[in-house]
Amino acid sequence: MFEVVIGLEVHTQLNTKTKIFCSCATSFGEEANTNVCPTCLALPGALPVLNKEAVKKAISFGTAVNATINRKSVFNRKNYFYPDLPKAYQISQFEVPIVENGELIIEVNGEKKRIGITRAHLEEDAGKNIHEDGRSLVDLNRAGTPLLEIVSEPDLRSSDEAVAYLKKLHSILRFLNISDANMQEGSFRCDANVSIRPKGDTKLYTRVEIKNLNSFRFIQKAIEYEVERQSIAWEDGKYDEEVYQETRLFDTVNLVTRSMRGKEDSAEYRYFPDPDLLPVEVSDEMYNEAIKIPELADEKVTRYQRELGIKEEDALNLVSSVEMARYFEALIDDKISPKLCVTWVLVELLGRLKNGVTIENSPVDVAKMSKLLKRIEDGTISAKAAKEVLDYVMENDGDIDVVIEKLGLKQVSDDGAIEAIIANVISVNADKVAEYKNGKDKLFGFFVGQVMKEGKGAFNPAKVNELLLKALA
Repeated sequence: MFEVVIGLEVHTQLNTKTKIFCSCATSFGEEANTNVCPTCLALPGALPVLNKEAVKKAISFGTAVNATINRKSVFNRKNYFYPDLPKAYQISQFEVPIVENGELIIEVNGEKKRIGITRAHLEEDAGKNIHEDGRSLVDLNRAGTPLLEIVSEPDLRSSDEAVAYLKKLHSILRFLNISDANMQEGSFRCDANVSIRPKGDTKLYTRVEIKNLNSFRFIQKAIEYEVERQSIAWEDGKYDEEVYQETRLFDTVNLVTRSMRGKEDSAEYRYFPDPDLLPVEVSDEMYNEAIKIPELADEKVTRYQRELGIKEEDALNLVSSVEMARYFEALIDDKISPKLCVTWVLVELLGRLKNGVTIENSPVDVAKMSKLLKRIEDGTISAKAAKEVLDYVMENDGDIDVVIEKLGLKQVSDDGAIEAIIANVISVNADKVAEYKNGKDKLFGFFVGQVMKEGKGAFNPAKVNELLLKALA
């Protein structure tokens, strides 16, 4: 039997407005090679100037993962040749990163585990190679976009743990609002270092790096395939022949990893301090500002349970995305009952969001949902009627009160109208009234049902209960 050893390197694009060493925009989807300037094109004489917002975002991340923040760090040149790297070197941090020795606590199958974070360092992104119609093109819009590379310790022991770690990391970045972490756009990319060893062995064997994984599903599949490949090679006596230090790509069609190139050692990159950039020295003012981070998902779960009386499972669902948490908290801030909010957000609204529509672009925004829930709480409409209103506004724009009137769903709370129906129900059910008065209390539900039926569901149930009790007494 083998033990799996996994370490992850995550590159996340920081959501600064401009690039890390120049004033070019970082916006996604622009026409190729339009967000460029002499600095990110590496034209002679152009010099880098550090974007301090990128530094602050890195410090915020370090604070969130209980890491050491190096108040003085250094940028290096990482030398390699590739078409999407105009300078033939990447500006990165090597010996002294801005963040070191952090941790993440993950939970898999009900068990919590600490995963060490070796370091998180700032660097610039490269451009993008595009291969089409038998030719290769280079788009340098992305060149110079600020990256935070987050490197874990080799503490992960399964693909499930790897995915749990990445989802937790993704959540932290989103709740900190330092990256959109959009995997489809390449804002959150993962390299997985995978090796195996006999159970009980403490030695680290040859690791293989799987490059540029950009979905949780593919990350899981790639790790599982690589573990199987290495295990078979070991059992067949071909481990040294088939498993060597290399970079592999994941074929997302056939779900296999394929050899890409030999893996470089750090010495091959010939790191040295960048002579165009002074060491980064974080002032007290910048540091104190950057460490003031917002409430993260784990903290929200604890608060929702303690202060709002919400079940843990519901609390976890409410923080499954930062947009969901904001939506829920906006309703709570509007003084809606937490229990009502949970039901209508997690069950009613989410149950109606289909075809890729998320809570972020839901046709029912917070203002509409808040008014709908207030109309339930003040007795204007019943919960059943509210579902009809919600169905309507999911498909048609409109004010909640106007829709209630249009659909004729407003509850009748007028005592006189309800009392007249109650009198009629009691009159035609004299035998059941006698049974009720002789102790058959369960018949009360029968009377309520008859009154609501005669009122065609328009009566306020609370008012019906109140007046029925009085009449039957």
